[in-house]
Amino acid sequence: MANQLSQKEKLLLQDQLKHEQVCIDKYRSYAQQAQDPQLKQLFNGYAQQEQQHYNTLEQILQGQTPSMQGQQQQQQQQVPGQNLQGSNNPNDAGLCNDMLMTEKYVSGTYDTAIFECQQNSVRQALNHIQKEEQEHGEGIFNYMKNSGMYQPQ
Repeated sequence: MANQLSQKEKLLLQDQLKHEQVCIDKYRSYAQQAQDPQLKQLFNGYAQQEQQHYNTLEQILQGQTPSMQGQQQQQQQQVPGQNLQGSNNPNDAGLCNDMLMTEKYVSGTYDTAIFECQQNSVRQALNHIQKEEQEHGEGIFNYMKNSGMYQPQ
């Protein structure tokens, strides 16, 4: 069944597509720059998920109804960043701070897109993506906390 998107939905989804591309580019670049091998692995994994988000958004914009089945099963198998004990490297801390700020922003922009969705299947896909964005933020937060980069008061 083809999705009929309103002009507003298309514009919001095109914005989300750009945001996902920024996330992909940053995670890939930061994975190369990170000193800690665990952080490299975390960033590379998130880059792959961001690519899936990008692909899902492209499908929606092409009028297709995305299938979220495989992504949901994959998601349930991981607890991001919880057991990572990275180093307190200043360069890695800067990368983490930037990605945490980016994830906060991107997750927030999904709120608007979700509220503008007319079709339940599109709303569910965007909810799933937003949940993963929040989990990326959680993973980075946990990594930073466990590495001594961030101490919540």
